[in-house]
Amino acid sequence: MASDKKFEPTNPTAKWVEDRLPILGLLYNSLGAGYSAPRNLNYWWNFGVLAGFMLVVQIVTGIVLAMHYVPHIDLAFDSVQHIRRDVNYGWLLQAIHANGASMFFIVVYIHILRGFYFGSYKAPREILWFLGIIIYLLMMATGFMGYVLPWGQMSFWGAKVITNLFSAFDFIPFIGDGIVEWLWGGFAVGQPTLNRFFSLHYLLPFVLVGVVILHIWALHIPGSTNPLGIEAKGPHDKIPFHPYYTAKDAFGLGVFIVFFSAFVFYMPDFLGHPDNYIKANPLVTPEHIVPEWYYLPFYAILRAIPEKLLGVVAMFSSILILFAMPWLDGSRIRSLRFRPLSKFFFWLFVVNGVFLGYLGQKAPDDIIALGITALGFAQFATTFYFAYFIVIMPLVSRMETTKPVPTSIAASVLEANKKGQ
Repeated sequence: MASDKKFEPTNPTAKWVEDRLPILGLLYNSLGAGYSAPRNLNYWWNFGVLAGFMLVVQIVTGIVLAMHYVPHIDLAFDSVQHIRRDVNYGWLLQAIHANGASMFFIVVYIHILRGFYFGSYKAPREILWFLGIIIYLLMMATGFMGYVLPWGQMSFWGAKVITNLFSAFDFIPFIGDGIVEWLWGGFAVGQPTLNRFFSLHYLLPFVLVGVVILHIWALHIPGSTNPLGIEAKGPHDKIPFHPYYTAKDAFGLGVFIVFFSAFVFYMPDFLGHPDNYIKANPLVTPEHIVPEWYYLPFYAILRAIPEKLLGVVAMFSSILILFAMPWLDGSRIRSLRFRPLSKFFFWLFVVNGVFLGYLGQKAPDDIIALGITALGFAQFATTFYFAYFIVIMPLVSRMETTKPVPTSIAASVLEANKKGQ
């Protein structure tokens, strides 16, 4: 949503460049004063910028780490220790990259939930939503392959278990066992597997950059949503992105860096698994094989269904169902601020997702409460997860009584100012 203000450089060199390659005008209209945003955006809208920041951090640190990492099953584990102990500031780069993956997922999960709450998936922003889900899927693939690279116990066995899931489709010709052998590069996880994962882990972040550019482009066509969920009706509803939101984003980024630094400098191994500090041994299986924390809800869904094929289908469906949200939600009002019943079920959904993550790290036969095992609770939580999308959202969104929606963004802001005086 560009403003009427046209970019006209005053510097002769900048004007010469702009006449031949209007890159400065593009930046001005995308991130500067040439781009207008709703005047009521709050700090929940900072997380898109934080996600972009973390993508840059991961790419830069990853490129430097790749200069010292050795993708060989006999040397990979030792090369990571070499980076941490012998490379100048290697400990810092490795801690930033390892914890950066978790930080990246934290800000993206909050970014997605903000989209849930304020209806960012509704028309005319469906393509924007779809691209966001594709980014999330690419992140999951990249993160999984990166987790394998240190070649510790959890890396090796995690790779073996997760890639073996594709054998559930062995009844389909050329899929099933065929794709598992292709991923492994043989009949077991070994050197070809590590080569493939290292290559793809290095490649996919650049694919991610391309999809992020499309995501931002798709955002600029209809413009940003806002907490009220109503469209800007004129210049009185908008303000220039710069300097108002660049300053706000800079403050949010500063707070986030402090939070991120606490893990990097004081708890660099807090989010890792202890077994991954043991060199991979194909002859010794860890007591509990678990993925990184950001995959745990989906891992719990996978284990909740004892039948392998149905479990794998449920796990993938739990993400792919997000593509259907623009049509599952039948309400004409975007923001859950004005939809009390939908808001109630949304927060139940969030609590259920956190609970699934908790169950994902437990052994299936662990007793959680009231004599019920982790498997029993996971089956209940999985049922609610799918019921939220298939039953609750379609019915509640079409039947609930909503609150009055303000006539415009400016009217809402002015009313809030009057109440604050």
